[in-house]
Amino acid sequence: MRLGRRRLLQALAVVGVGGVAVGGAVVEDVLPGGSRLRRAVGMTGPDGTVPAVTPGPVRTTTVASAARGREVRMSVISPPGGGGGDLPVCLVLHGRGGSAQGMLDLGLPRFLAAAAGAGVPAFRMVAVDGGDATYWHRRTPGDDPMAMLLDELPVWLGKEGLPEPTLALGISMGGSGVLRYARTRPGGLAGAALLSPALFRSWPDARTVDGFADEADWREHEPLLHLDRPLPRRLGVWCGTEDPFCPAVRELTGRATESHLPRGAHTDGFWRRVLPEALAFLGRTPR
Repeated sequence: MRLGRRRLLQALAVVGVGGVAVGGAVVEDVLPGGSRLRRAVGMTGPDGTVPAVTPGPVRTTTVASAARGREVRMSVISPPGGGGGDLPVCLVLHGRGGSAQGMLDLGLPRFLAAAAGAGVPAFRMVAVDGGDATYWHRRTPGDDPMAMLLDELPVWLGKEGLPEPTLALGISMGGSGVLRYARTRPGGLAGAALLSPALFRSWPDARTVDGFADEADWREHEPLLHLDRPLPRRLGVWCGTEDPFCPAVRELTGRATESHLPRGAHTDGFWRRVLPEALAFLGRTPR
């Protein structure tokens, strides 16, 4: 992306940097502050688009979750043709403020169909409502999304004739949830893809999202503080360099099977750009 002098000066004023020469050095990461400046001027790479293909079957049901103390929606996304009941199941965990419906709106049914059309070994996906800012754990009494995943989801899937998940895809808050799920679930996970996982290197950072009751709650559940615990056997990580979570995500990449840190922000456009790679990674996981 070519950046004009006027636009650069305007962006420099916004982020408190003076001088075009200095600003150029910041943009190219010669000086600190490059990711913030690139976000300000939109230098975050192209947005991805939903594939123009016919999706496979999607079945959405409402189920009663005792663990969460409410009814939740569960969406089962199958590749074109349905694929039969023996396909591996990939659990999809949404981000803060998201839902199972939000994962459908992101385009997952069409991305899964496009992956199958490109020769990626077929699998099925299941998304379930995990709450607004729960960070997929018991944030408040009577609402425990992780217990829902561990104890109730296998029963719901069994009633659909489907096996338990052996793969997982997590976006933002859902990325950190996948890491907790992997270290808690008996047998762990064969593979997981994390897109912009919401990880926190310190309690002052974590408390800004109101996802943890207190510092002790954060320390118990923060994945970066438990990297000695089991991880998915194949782990892929995608995060944009202009994403505020990227510095924390870099602490995880050394443990990943694959890691990709291209230009990108914490947006649907970035996730749509990298979803084809992430689904191909999941499909290649040994069965």
